[in-house]
Amino acid sequence: MSDLAKKLSVLIDRLALPITDEQLAMLVQYVELFHKWNKAYNLSAIRDLEGIVHRHIIDSLSICPLLPKTEQYHIIDVGTGGGLPGIPLAIMNPGWQVSLLDSNGKKTRFLTQVKIELGLTNVSVFNERVEKHQPAQPLNAVISRAFASLKDMIEGCQTLLDDKGVFWAMKGVYPEQEIAEMPAGFVVKESFSIHLPDDDASRHLLAITKNSTE
Repeated sequence: MSDLAKKLSVLIDRLALPITDEQLAMLVQYVELFHKWNKAYNLSAIRDLEGIVHRHIIDSLSICPLLPKTEQYHIIDVGTGGGLPGIPLAIMNPGWQVSLLDSNGKKTRFLTQVKIELGLTNVSVFNERVEKHQPAQPLNAVISRAFASLKDMIEGCQTLLDDKGVFWAMKGVYPEQEIAEMPAGFVVKESFSIHLPDDDASRHLLAITKNSTE
């Protein structure tokens, strides 16, 4: 096992996240591709392998235990950039359909290469702006790790979801002001505080849905 694989394995174990050898190998391959392509495609300001593992991969994997335990789930990662958290979610949930949406052509070219090299048949890559994207059928969920605000996320993406659809918003400090500015008719159904290995920074995952009382 390579040093990178050992590092990832230890950190994933600390998340208490079950993982197969095949999934670990795919995550290692993704990290290596991300590191290689980052130099030319500017996928992230984080350049070193350890930083990519901690700040991107483990951060993305940390939400896996909080998401639905279902085989049939279609989720779109809006503003996915280099594929975070979409690629790790697709690796860990092979039964899901994961759409990756980004308006940056360089980043979607990278994602297409990742899809091919990792054999991710459950991933679809879209190079367009969210307001132009029209899925074939309404989706179960929208997830975003870097969207500007909850207001923008809801207003920009609500047409993508079915009536019971969920917005999964990955945030740092609990965003009280953003919650107060959410459009009427939407509510924070659940909020989770997330603690990462060797990292004291505040992180939260919010589940936002239409308010069923309205």
